[in-house]
Amino acid sequence: MFTRKTAVVLHRTLWLLFFVQLVVSFTVGLPYPYAVSWLPLIAAMAVGIGLARHTGKQVEAAARPPVEVDPPVIGRWTALNSPADRTPSHGTHQYGQTYAIDILAEAEAEDGERSRPSFAWLWPVARRSEDFPAFGAPLFAVADATVVHAEDAQRDHLSRNSLPAALYLLLFEGIARVLAGARRIVGNHLILDLGDGTYAVYAHLRRGSLTVRAGDRVTAGQELARCGNSGNSTEPHLHFHLMNGPDLDTARGVPFTWRGVGVPRNKETFEAIPGPARPAA
Repeated sequence: MFTRKTAVVLHRTLWLLFFVQLVVSFTVGLPYPYAVSWLPLIAAMAVGIGLARHTGKQVEAAARPPVEVDPPVIGRWTALNSPADRTPSHGTHQYGQTYAIDILAEAEAEDGERSRPSFAWLWPVARRSEDFPAFGAPLFAVADATVVHAEDAQRDHLSRNSLPAALYLLLFEGIARVLAGARRIVGNHLILDLGDGTYAVYAHLRRGSLTVRAGDRVTAGQELARCGNSGNSTEPHLHFHLMNGPDLDTARGVPFTWRGVGVPRNKETFEAIPGPARPAA
């Protein structure tokens, strides 16, 4: 049976084959006509379009009301790529992220100015993760749940929040991560089973920061990990979404709303209220 998982693997393999051919062609002649070398690319695009259409129809057919959960953070944060503005919020249904949201921590310096580094057109090309207030911020369980996947061995890289670095991410690093699979996109991540066919994803976690492992039971408000800058990330932030299964390659997105916050819009700054089991902010 030709399943979605099989299609995802085929899509990734076709892209990999095309890029391998491209690299090899710079050193030796390919043993077949030039036009043939484009077939994997054409096939990969066709499979990708088919996956996108099929997933979009599945999301529409399986539409659910928003699931209310606690916010995964405490303090002042700003939303980006919010499902309150559009869906799919990240431009794709892939990895179950139809209703995903990115949030960045905000902190104020003594003079009241924002201390989160702004996007740079040319310089500095990259910054240390420690320069961003989100890096190392605690992340909490949004509900009572069971941990189904937890990993935090990938490195936290330098920021990609300048024009040269963003182009590098888009044209080189991002493509390599897509070819490597979902775990290289989300970086260090955590997946919780909230029950009733709903799973929560926390992505781009800090290396070595997990306090739980697969199989653990957690309670709402329990600290789980720290915010990091691993995976396909421009700067330290939390990528959060709900989905209807534990497999990022096959799950479909589920809408959410945060208790006491709702769903913040793009560039909206909000204050996350501590849950009952969390320490005071």
